[in-house]
Amino acid sequence: MTKIGVVLGSKSDMPVAEKAIGILREFGVPFEVRILSAHRCPDEAREFAASAREGGFSVLIAFAGMAAHLAGALAANTTLPVIGVPCKGNCLDGMDALLSTVMMPSGIPVATVAVNGGANAALLALQILGTSDKSIAEALDAHRAKGKAAVLAADEEVRSLYQ
Repeated sequence: MTKIGVVLGSKSDMPVAEKAIGILREFGVPFEVRILSAHRCPDEAREFAASAREGGFSVLIAFAGMAAHLAGALAANTTLPVIGVPCKGNCLDGMDALLSTVMMPSGIPVATVAVNGGANAALLALQILGTSDKSIAEALDAHRAKGKAAVLAADEEVRSLYQ
């Protein structure tokens, strides 16, 4: 089985990344966590992305706030799928990170999830892997069914209280 790269631009992004890490652990999919700033260590970030396929990675998830250039910097150096997670910083409520992550030039795609959307980034990475791994696809189906059951149970509870 291949692994997922979880790359943070800074240690301050770890609370958002933990949401993704929890999902990846739940599904038993191998992953590796790195901190590689697009601005403070661009050579290392570039090398990681350029060698990711040979390193056994299938998808990269990039967590970054503020200028949030990490996802784009990784995507510029690999043809693996890159999922950007804009992280809310101290100003602009994460809008700066969202716009920096989503506004990629034609030819260098980055899939972008919601601000602080670590869980959805992991699920999207698993869906990508699930296109060629039946066990992951089946686990995703079960996960989705579990979420549906929880909502329907809450609906039934609320309906019984307010009828």
